[in-house]
Amino acid sequence: MHISQPVRPQPSIDRLIAALEPHAITLKSVARKKLTWDYKGEPQLYLFKEGEISILRASDGLVMVTVYEPHLFGVAEMLQPMRGHGLRTEVESTVLRIDADVAIRIFTEKNLWQDVTALLAYHTAYMGYRDTLVLQQRTYSVIRNHLLEMILLPEETRMRTSMLDYIQDRTHLSRSSVLNVLSALKKGKYIQFIRGGYLQSITTLPEKF
Repeated sequence: MHISQPVRPQPSIDRLIAALEPHAITLKSVARKKLTWDYKGEPQLYLFKEGEISILRASDGLVMVTVYEPHLFGVAEMLQPMRGHGLRTEVESTVLRIDADVAIRIFTEKNLWQDVTALLAYHTAYMGYRDTLVLQQRTYSVIRNHLLEMILLPEETRMRTSMLDYIQDRTHLSRSSVLNVLSALKKGKYIQFIRGGYLQSITTLPEKF
């Protein structure tokens, strides 16, 4: 069964970014740069404008999700600072930061808390989606779900990240397990990929294999 991702609350995200951006500071964000939730002791929110940014589990570096569209990060950390996750830009990206107390004032002045709630609800739904993607599933099902997720990425992005790296970064499945399934899928002409393991196309993926 293919699991559908939750729908991004794009209008809410756009309104939040538009309200915060005039008060935010642009960062030099190079590839593989990690961002901290605090700056000089002050909690931060991050406005991601373009590029590629991932949320990583702090305990082991597992990639929870990689985002390619404008987004706002840090609202949950601002309200409940658990520090269980971190941010990392995967390529050179446009990112801005803003002090959490300034953001709170703007949310209140511009009556944006409903949009904040929509964003938090989306984040909660996405974590549920991701858990369904990888927990209590057979190895093949986990790999299948990630291939279906991967094929939706822009070709330029797919040609930067091999299937093996994409799946292992997000699941910690063993290299041999992933490669065995990918090899069998290619042999069965279910998928096509080029040298280096870069996904080109999916013909169809059986639910069981």
